[in-house]
Amino acid sequence: MEPLVWERATKCYAARTALDGLDLRVPEGSCLGLLGPNGAGKTTALRLALGFARPTAGDVRLHGLPPADPRSRRGVGFLPERLALPPHATVRRWLALHARLLDGASPAPSDARIDAVLERTGVADRAHERIGALSKGLRQRLGFAIALLGEPRLLVLDEPGSGLDPLGVRDARTWIETERRRGCTVLVSSHQLSEVERTCDRVAILDGGRLRAAGPTEELIQAGESLEDAFVRVLGR
Repeated sequence: MEPLVWERATKCYAARTALDGLDLRVPEGSCLGLLGPNGAGKTTALRLALGFARPTAGDVRLHGLPPADPRSRRGVGFLPERLALPPHATVRRWLALHARLLDGASPAPSDARIDAVLERTGVADRAHERIGALSKGLRQRLGFAIALLGEPRLLVLDEPGSGLDPLGVRDARTWIETERRRGCTVLVSSHQLSEVERTCDRVAILDGGRLRAAGPTEELIQAGESLEDAFVRVLGR
C-alpha cells in the first residue's frame, strides 16, 4: 500500500482552482520530489495530504485512511516551510513536548531519544537556549529534529533547505538518505532542484494546479540534461 495517494484531487478557493484533478501516488520506500513554480499547487497538495484542508472533489489517502482521521497521521514527520516556534521556550523543552504528544502524553519521554535527535541535527549545544535566540538555520535544524523525533514511516519536508547554509544543506541530505535506508518514505517539496536531483528517485512536476509529469527521476531527465533542464522542458518555458 502506498503511504500517500491523491486521486483526482481538486481544491478550489472561491473562483480559483488551486489543484485540478491530481492523480499521484508516493510508492513506499521512495523519495519523491514535488516540484513546480510558485502557485503551482504544491502547498495545496501537501495541505490536503496532511489533513489541513479537504478536497473540493476527488480523494486523498494517507496510510490508507482519510487525512482527517487522526490515525492516518501516526508515523508522519512533517517539516513545514514556515516554522511556528515559541520564542520563549527552550529547545529541549519544545522537543520534550513533541515527544509527549508522540507518546500519547503517557509516560515521560526518553531523555536518550531527545538527546540523540538533538545531537543528530546539530543543536545539542543549544538545548537549553530559548528558541528566539536561534538563527534561522538553527531553527530549521530544530524543525528537522521535531520531524525526525518519532522515527517516522513517512517524512514530509516542505522547502527543507530554507535558511540552511551549505553545511546544513549537506546535513539535510544525509538525514534524508539515512531515513530512506531505514525504510522511511520521503516527500520533498522544494525549489532547490539540484538537491532534489541528488536525493529523490522520483519526481512530480505541477504547474497551474495540474500534474505535468511524474515518474523516476532518471527517466524524466534526458541525455545531457540536469533536472533543472528537464523542469524547464516539461513546463515549456
